[in-house]
Formats: sequence, C-alpha cells, structure tokens
Amino acid sequence: MKILVADDEEGARDLFHTILSDEGYLVTLANDGAEALALFNGNDFDLVITDIKMPIMDGLQLVQAIRKTGSKTDVIMVTAYGEVETYLKAMSLGTAEYINKPIRIKELKRIVHKVLTDKKARSGN
Repeated sequence: MKILVADDEEGARDLFHTILSDEGYLVTLANDGAEALALFNGNDFDLVITDIKMPIMDGLQLVQAIRKTGSKTDVIMVTAYGEVETYLKAMSLGTAEYINKPIRIKELKRIVHKVLTDKKARSGN
C-alpha cells in the first residue's frame, strides 16, 4: 500500500515515515500541499495523510485539488488546530478521518489500518 504524507514540519514527516514504513507501507513525503499534489498526479496512492496548515497550498486546498481529478483516494487530515469549522469543511470534502496533534502512534496505526481496510472492502479485494 502506498501512502503520501504532506506536512511542512520535518519532525512530523519523519515520524509518519518511521511509523508507517515500520508497518510495511510505502511512504512518500511532501513538504507542502503543492508538492504533494505534484507527487499525487501520475502516481497511484492508496491514502493521503495531510496536515491542514501548510504554506503554498494547505491541506483543505490539497483535498479539493485531489477531488477535482476525480480521484476517490482516501484522505486523513491532521491538525494542531482542532477548530470545528475546519473539521466540518474537511469532512464535507470527503475526508475519511481527522486526527489532532500531537499524534499518538497507536491511534495513527489504528486509523490508517481502518481506512485502508475499509477501502479494500469497498473495492471488493
């Protein structure tokens, strides 16, 4: 399974990479939404995990751009700012899950596993 992670914080990217790689996922990292979108186009990712607050293109803009491609790829939003309005906007864009920082490793593993298992069930694999 291939996962694209977009976060402007190097420490967060490193944490995602370590945790998800140890779980056997192929992880690609992006510094912001614009880089993530460039990587997304032309690749077949099973999941996108994105921070909301990033320079150039934020996580909400990234999800909108992904949806404009017609892709149904699942997205998990991550934020240090648990604002209700942002949560509602993320969910209206079809975000699968919403995680608040600081990220708890067990919670991240559980949510990623759940989202990818649900994806498999939907596709019939």
